[in-house]
Amino acid sequence: MARLNLLEETRYEKLPVTVYPDQRTASVTVAARIAKLIKAKAESGEKAVLGLATGVTPIAVYAELVRLHKEEGLSFKNVITFNLDEYFPMQPNAAQSYVTFMNENLFNHVDIDKNNVHIPDGTLPQEDVAEFCLNYERLIEEYGGLDFQLLGIGRTGHIGFNEPGSAPNSGTRLVTLDDLTRSDAARDFGGKQNVPTKAITMGVGTIFKAREIILMAWSQKKAPIVKKAVEGEISGEVPATYLQLSDNVEFVLDEGAASELTRFDTPWLVKDCVWHNLLKKKAVIWLATNVRKPILKLTEDDYNNNGMAQLAVEQGPVYDINIDIFNQIQHTITGWPGGKPNADDSQRPERANPAKKRSIVFSPHPDDDVISMGGTFIRLVDQGHDVHVAYQTSGNTAVWDDDVLRYMEFAIDFAESRGDDSADLHKVYDGMRSFFAVKQPNQIDTQEIRNVKGFIRKSEAIAGARFAGLPDSNIHFQALPFYETGKTQKNSVGDKDVELTMELLQKVKPHQVFVAGDFADPHGTHVVCFNIVLKALQRLAQTEEWVKDCWMWLYRGAWHEFKTYEIEMAVPLSPQEVLRKRNAIFKHQSQKDRPVFPGDDAREFWVRAEDRNRETARCYDELGLAEYAAMEAFVRYKF
Repeated sequence: MARLNLLEETRYEKLPVTVYPDQRTASVTVAARIAKLIKAKAESGEKAVLGLATGVTPIAVYAELVRLHKEEGLSFKNVITFNLDEYFPMQPNAAQSYVTFMNENLFNHVDIDKNNVHIPDGTLPQEDVAEFCLNYERLIEEYGGLDFQLLGIGRTGHIGFNEPGSAPNSGTRLVTLDDLTRSDAARDFGGKQNVPTKAITMGVGTIFKAREIILMAWSQKKAPIVKKAVEGEISGEVPATYLQLSDNVEFVLDEGAASELTRFDTPWLVKDCVWHNLLKKKAVIWLATNVRKPILKLTEDDYNNNGMAQLAVEQGPVYDINIDIFNQIQHTITGWPGGKPNADDSQRPERANPAKKRSIVFSPHPDDDVISMGGTFIRLVDQGHDVHVAYQTSGNTAVWDDDVLRYMEFAIDFAESRGDDSADLHKVYDGMRSFFAVKQPNQIDTQEIRNVKGFIRKSEAIAGARFAGLPDSNIHFQALPFYETGKTQKNSVGDKDVELTMELLQKVKPHQVFVAGDFADPHGTHVVCFNIVLKALQRLAQTEEWVKDCWMWLYRGAWHEFKTYEIEMAVPLSPQEVLRKRNAIFKHQSQKDRPVFPGDDAREFWVRAEDRNRETARCYDELGLAEYAAMEAFVRYKF
């Protein structure tokens, strides 16, 4: 019976999928499978031939294999490896090279014979690449084919660098990279303009010949493409769908990457559900959107014809369900994000008391506050709350080099206009120009350049916070140590990061804390900064009484927005308030027009923010609630 139930739940899935609670658990499991294969081959006197992937996805797998080697004696002496791909052209000692990646994450830490390591050669003359690719295929065949192939998946649906349009029988070859793939790699190269346009990759046909194929994917960022690969029609537009034709493949996912699969996203379509309130709210909103009706106009036929008959039977009549969900959504709307004084707060998202709250907005980068919750930020100030803002990082990697020269030229002209000696400034300026003339992609700036870039972001943040109405005493710059590496790859969070945050929280003793909850941030800074605040509050809660009355609100906006069913506080913005928010964002001039790290969204940040805020308001309107120009959304996090 359990087997039949599982088949029913997964009937939309066209290949085997295993979901783990987190990527760490999944990675350890995959590493154990690889280790078992290596040991079995060694016991029979054979070589284990592994196809290996690069990128963020397999890093934890390689870390576990290194641990197994160092702590449990796993030997790689009988292992032959073939990597999926390499950028072209690419020097093997470059920081972005997959040779460097594999050495740093695996090969330099185990006892593998480097003669058994094979990675496509990014240094070849282009006219020699075709012959190299044929030899790469022949070499794999000479070793008896791949025993195991490890894969990730790109947001274009590529496996290896088999981009949309790849043929299912394709072999190892030189390919042109998709624009989205290059955008995703931009941070590693110090800008998209530095990302190679081509790569050498194993073909889909080569991958297919492996006796075991594991594709891994982590986080909600990968959920949309995972759904297409697992449940979609086979298409060259999504090369990963070709894996549906293999009998030897398994997708290994964490809960985030699996979140848009039917059995998790709309489970009422495949099984009977336990209808807790959040699931009921999600289902009714989904139904209203699916049939294009306001919630209060949904009928029993709508429920029955769209997989929700169980809910109608168990908790109906459906009109009562509609009213309940409508009221719940209605109660999320408030023009008083700090709570409405002297009002019944039993149906409001925030408390009425104290009437004047101490609020602190934590902004991972110096512009996240106004981009993501600028309207609410201004509203809190206007309504008389004691509002603080904490800029957690300097954001000094996200400033163009020519902006540094422009500000230095301003400083020199200002000094000379006062009759001050500018010789030292000229010396620093000349050194900066010389450095920029030979600077390599992603090369760490000098400390003086990093300082100037940080000053630029700091001055913009002050201007934005002042525009929102904050006094200078309530503007805090933390410059958390984990960020100040000068590199796009940051250090791990340390106690100092948490201690600095605890000191600020202890100083303010806030009733409200607003924290970035946009964990789809492609740079990863948002989730790191969230965890720092969370750890700080959890530690303080052990000794500080005020923490019991402190509520944490998550905001989004720079990259994604909360789903309508998730929203617990929706702050409507008038057209005038939308304009005020836009002007606050405009204070961040270094991030306008073309930011250094825009992600895969070509729109400017102020346009993204307005579009998302208008979309949230439109969703509420289409569900039958009041129509507003825009809305900022929040979810309460109970720590």
